[in-house]
Amino acid sequence: MKRVKGFSLVELMISLALGLVISGAIIQVLVSSSVTNKLNQAVAQVQESGRYITSRLSSEFYEIGRYDTIVASIDNSVDTVAEAGFIENKPIGLAGDFVSNTTLGSTQASSGANDVLVVNLLASTDCTGSKHGYAAGDEFHVVNRYYVSGNEFKCTGYDGRVLRGLKTQSVSPNTVTLLDNVSNFQLQYGVSDVAEDSNGQAITYVTADKLAALRAQNQQVVALRWGILLKSYQNQVQQTSAPTFALLNENQVTLDSSHYYQVFAKTVSLRNVKNFVRSIQ
Repeated sequence: MKRVKGFSLVELMISLALGLVISGAIIQVLVSSSVTNKLNQAVAQVQESGRYITSRLSSEFYEIGRYDTIVASIDNSVDTVAEAGFIENKPIGLAGDFVSNTTLGSTQASSGANDVLVVNLLASTDCTGSKHGYAAGDEFHVVNRYYVSGNEFKCTGYDGRVLRGLKTQSVSPNTVTLLDNVSNFQLQYGVSDVAEDSNGQAITYVTADKLAALRAQNQQVVALRWGILLKSYQNQVQQTSAPTFALLNENQVTLDSSHYYQVFAKTVSLRNVKNFVRSIQ
C-alpha cells in the first residue's frame, strides 16, 4: 500500500497564520471602505443642503425692501403710499414695528444661540406660498420671519397689513420648514451712512440689537450677511478629532466628531434698499 502524506503541523500553523493575516487585511479594507463611504455620503448630503438653502435665501433676500409702484400689480385696498414708505424705511423688521404683534422683529440671540430675521417686502405670496386671501397676481405687504426651531430652519409668513392694524386677518399665518439638521443661524447687517450723505454702501456690519439706534439716526440696512451651520444626518461619521467652528461674529464652538459639519455663509446686497437710499440724497 502507498503511504499518503499530509500537511505537517508546521505547515498547518503557517497556513493558519497567513490566513489570519489575509483575513485581517480584508476586514481592515472593508471597515475603512465603510467609514469612507459614510463620510462621503455625509459630505454630499450637507453640501446639497447647503447649495439649496444658499440659493433659496439669496433669491428671497434680494427682494427685501422691494416696493415697485411701476410694474407691480398692487392691491390698493390700503394707502399704498404709506405702505411704500413703511417697507422702504423699515426693510428689516424690529420689535415695536407692528401694532398687532409688538414682539415680532429681528433679534440677536445671546451666547451663540440662533438669531431671528424679520423682513418686509412687496410680493404676491409670502415665504410659505400663501396669498393671504388676495387675488392671484396682486401684490401686498409681506412679512417673513426666518428662524431655527429645534434643528429645523423655518419661515413664517404674515400679511403686513394685518400686522400694521390696517385690515382684519382672514388667513392665518403659515409656517414651513425650509431645511432640517441646522445647528446654527447667525446674521449681521450692513448699515449705510446717514441716508442723506450715503451712496448706498455699507460702512459697518452690526448685529440686530444695534439696528434701532442706527435707524433713529437715519442709517439704513443695505446689506445682509448670514451664516448657517449644517450637520449630516448620519451620526456614525468617524472623525479623528472634534471639529470647531466660529460662525460670523460668534465665539468658536467645539462640536461632536460623529457628524460632518459645514458652514455656508454669504453677503447679499439689498439692491432695493440701496436704490431707495440713493434716491433720497
